[in-house]
Amino acid sequence: MTSPAPDPRPEPRSVGVLGGTGPQGLGLARRLAASGLPVVLGSRDPARAAAAAEPLAAAGLPVTGANNAGAAAADVVIVAVPYEGHRDLLASLAPELAGKVVIDCVNPLGFDKQGAYALDVEAGSAALEAQEVLPGSVVVGAFHHMSAVLLSDETVTSIDTDVMVVGEDRSATDLVQALAGRIPGMRGVYSGRLRNARQVEALTANLISVNRRYKAHAGVRVTDI
Repeated sequence: MTSPAPDPRPEPRSVGVLGGTGPQGLGLARRLAASGLPVVLGSRDPARAAAAAEPLAAAGLPVTGANNAGAAAADVVIVAVPYEGHRDLLASLAPELAGKVVIDCVNPLGFDKQGAYALDVEAGSAALEAQEVLPGSVVVGAFHHMSAVLLSDETVTSIDTDVMVVGEDRSATDLVQALAGRIPGMRGVYSGRLRNARQVEALTANLISVNRRYKAHAGVRVTDI
């Protein structure tokens, strides 16, 4: 007997972005809002979030600013904060994030004279750390390899890249793949369980090296699917 298909999660009515004033978070917010999804930018400073949202809203995009708790009130929440504050921020928002799909795109990286390199994370990866401190949420790893420059460039109409999606819950990874598919040129590709987030996050260091050498904004394409 085959197992029943998982119940699909409803399409979110809003997306919150923790770290929404940073380059990656702001770029993802722009692209998702352009697809018609209301987006709430989150920041420790709500005035800063409101200022970041203002030009997007003036351009007709459904973007608002709030403090981090306000962004965490959205249906689905993207985590795009620097790794240094990752654990503490999520732990402080655990009640607001309970029962929600939390998309973690944080890359634990270090930089020295030789370039970018992956940091060791006690939990195994930033995504696993997020699941550890958010036991009441469903954590999915995705959007790690996006170029903030391309995301924020209004003249770029299509971002031709795949989004590697890792997670434990099929309906949640399907939802995140669908979110990626809302952005022209992007495709969400299921890439394994949450334990596989470590190498997905670490691959960002390789891409930074590629982009520095070739002065590009390269992403990832998975072939033959």
